Amino acid sequence: MPAILLLFPIIPNNMLEVGQILSDRYQLKQKLGQNAGRQTWLASLTNTERVIVKLLAFGDQVQWEDLKLFEREADILKQLDHPQIPRYRDYFSVDDRLLWFGLVQDYIPGSSLKELITSGKLFSEAEVHKIAIEILEILIYLHELSPAVLHRDIKPSNLIFDLNQQIYLVDFGAVQNRATTQGATFTVIGTYGYAPMEQFGGKAVPASDLYALGATLIHLLTGTSPADLPQKQLRIQFSSSISLSPHFIRWIETLTAPDVQQRFSTARLALKALNNQLTLHTNPLTHQPYGSRIQLHTSFSQLEIDIPQRGLQISHRFLIFALILTYGLTIPYGILTFQPLVLIPWVLGLLPLSILMLSAFSGIHLSLNRDHFVIEWKLLGLRYRRIQGKTSAIGRVYIGNEAIAINNTLLVSIVLQAGLKEFKFGAVFPSLPELERDWLIQEIENWLYDENVFETRRGAE
Repeated sequence: MPAILLLFPIIPNNMLEVGQILSDRYQLKQKLGQNAGRQTWLASLTNTERVIVKLLAFGDQVQWEDLKLFEREADILKQLDHPQIPRYRDYFSVDDRLLWFGLVQDYIPGSSLKELITSGKLFSEAEVHKIAIEILEILIYLHELSPAVLHRDIKPSNLIFDLNQQIYLVDFGAVQNRATTQGATFTVIGTYGYAPMEQFGGKAVPASDLYALGATLIHLLTGTSPADLPQKQLRIQFSSSISLSPHFIRWIETLTAPDVQQRFSTARLALKALNNQLTLHTNPLTHQPYGSRIQLHTSFSQLEIDIPQRGLQISHRFLIFALILTYGLTIPYGILTFQPLVLIPWVLGLLPLSILMLSAFSGIHLSLNRDHFVIEWKLLGLRYRRIQGKTSAIGRVYIGNEAIAINNTLLVSIVLQAGLKEFKFGAVFPSLPELERDWLIQEIENWLYDENVFETRRGAE
């Protein structure tokens, strides 16, 4: 059976001893930790069921703010139901010289990641990748509650590796319920090296927990606390001391960006990126490339993109002239000599010619709103093709190559992957410049995975 975690106001030291029974049920077995006004004990509920007892004494060393955090932890834990968060069991108070408060949770036997690091454990990239996925899944659950729950103290000592090599998130003493604290003055909470700057300013957001996750992963990979690693422009410098895949390095660097706007806005988005479902931009483009004629209009509820017709490039006009001249001579000759087979090369030649003409004189309009997206192709202003899909189904935006090539050059398209379907657009010839494609993909991703828009999309799933 699962064991239990208890939290109480601190009892005078001379009253706490091994074997003592609290609240007529919890027998103290071993003191695990102690700091100002707080103690943590291993206890037992029955002969087989163990518990962790945290004690908090309301007195000289414990202020009202400490008590409010303690009560907030109890209130929020009552609402949580996740297999990798120790289950809430009980909360009570005892008045014996000092006023004590107690909180009871399931105890998870195992070792914290900090204990493993201290013992000399070296974590491989594959192990850290697995740990990251498990923690992100826990954060997805917490952050997508209504209201969202922020842990605010993710670090190796608060992550338990159980006997089945599964990660548990413990110690919700710094937890924040965003709805009940909106507009309030927050107590500065967090651990130096793991908490981002905005959290010390009392402005924690879901991306703040992601920063702490990134700092924790850096500790696992390097064996060094992020507080002891060098920094450059407030960025933790870690990649030079370890060997990792470039994608994993960029992903962790995104998690730990000093500017909250440069991090992933949600845990779900971070998980998608970790699983290679999103493009990670090493050098994000903040402005439309110079000379681009693409028109883009964005708002909370809608994204509109117009890719205008590009016309024939000078280098390809000779090709068009040669094709037309050849067809002009072949058609009369085939008809007059009654040789239909002569017309076969002409018919086959229509395919690249038609593709070239369509791509040169077609414009594309992409419209995305909260519910669905529409892609339209227009030739000389007249629509000749239209496809649509569900916005919430889009899981990836990337560059894809068309199967048809002209002049040994593949037509390059932008792909919206929605489930098993791929919606392609922008395969013009010559293709959009690489810089323009990258900027366009980034703009689409930014709109799709903006935190506010994402919450709307998630609710529609």
